[in-house]
Amino acid sequence: MNADIAHSTASHAEAAEPAAAARHFTVRLSATPRGARLARSLTAGQLDAWGWPYGAEANETAVLLVAELAANAVRHGRVRGRDFRLKLSLFPDGPALRIEVTDSRIDRHPPTPGTLPPASFEAESGRGLLLVEALAGHWGTTCGNPYTKTVWCEVAMG
Repeated sequence: MNADIAHSTASHAEAAEPAAAARHFTVRLSATPRGARLARSLTAGQLDAWGWPYGAEANETAVLLVAELAANAVRHGRVRGRDFRLKLSLFPDGPALRIEVTDSRIDRHPPTPGTLPPASFEAESGRGLLLVEALAGHWGTTCGNPYTKTVWCEVAMG
């Protein structure tokens, strides 16, 4: 009977076109400038492995977004002795990439999307989230538990 069920399920699955599954990559990195650099490098390599080669516009855009979010996690989200997490999720419909950077500073949140103040010409920092807002289709912040916050963005990979 199990063979019949397995055969029936297999032939049923062959008849319907399978939906492509999302791909995920997750890594924990030290909340240091070295960790942020490694996040950029790992992102470029992972996207190359997924079919968006080094030097391609989609790869470079995603790496820039990771660079900004990872730099913010290191600069503004660092808690001594705690890492940050980088998660990439590639969704084949579109295709679209969701980038998530999770840090341990739940008391510090970026402004909400659409409310970022313009950076002054004299300022040496303060443009990272403006780049994220300009390049990503969507971005925001979520708190999944009482110990971390995640800043995420989504970008079309077409």
